[in-house]
Amino acid sequence: MATSSSSLTASHSLFFPRAPKPHPNRIPLYRLTCGPHCTTISSSLLSRRSLFLPTAASAIWDVLTGGPGGSAREAALAVRRGMNLFREGDVSGSMIEFDRAIEFDPRQKAFEEGAAQFRLDVAANPNDTEESIWCYLCESQIFGVEDARKRFLEVGRDPRPVMREAYLMFKNGGDPKMLVSNFSSGREDEFFYASLYAGLYYESLNDTDSAKFHIIEACNSLYGSSSGDYMASLAKVHCLCRNWSLS
Repeated sequence: MATSSSSLTASHSLFFPRAPKPHPNRIPLYRLTCGPHCTTISSSLLSRRSLFLPTAASAIWDVLTGGPGGSAREAALAVRRGMNLFREGDVSGSMIEFDRAIEFDPRQKAFEEGAAQFRLDVAANPNDTEESIWCYLCESQIFGVEDARKRFLEVGRDPRPVMREAYLMFKNGGDPKMLVSNFSSGREDEFFYASLYAGLYYESLNDTDSAKFHIIEACNSLYGSSSGDYMASLAKVHCLCRNWSLS
């Protein structure tokens, strides 16, 4: 299940302590999802304008490979290196490579807030439910759950049943356990995504135990453990940052 590799940098400050004026830089998604639990990123890196972490490879690869000249090629290589480092759990190293991609190709501008990125991405990909969900995950911590739902990005009909249901759950409120149950006996990728987004929903509610259970389930699923999907790597790094054992 491919997502668009332009954006996993939402200010998923779900774990960030509340602050009067949160200012989520474009730090990678796993940093945003882990907040203070992620100990692998230095404060100096966090103070930099940091990059985008891909969610789905289409948007970013289209931009990076579509431009002429060596800079675009260098940017593409930097993104590739960053993705590989991310898969290996090297948070700091991946941030450096993504920042290099921005430097090589000015079109890869760093967004001041994760939510702004997802709103722009939805404008370009109006049927991408995941961009909408990640925008909500950012804004729920900036504005609170109720106000974030009022700002929820409307998108078109996603062809993936699991993402349609996940979208409605985040948009209207719902039962994550039901989401997982509805896809527990179907395709492996659907079970993985249902479990991952159930866990992230619980993270937005600060229900750590439930979040841990479902995201570990996603990681240990057949799809999560063997597909090579970038989102499977994201789920594993999330657990790593949270110090959750997969065994």
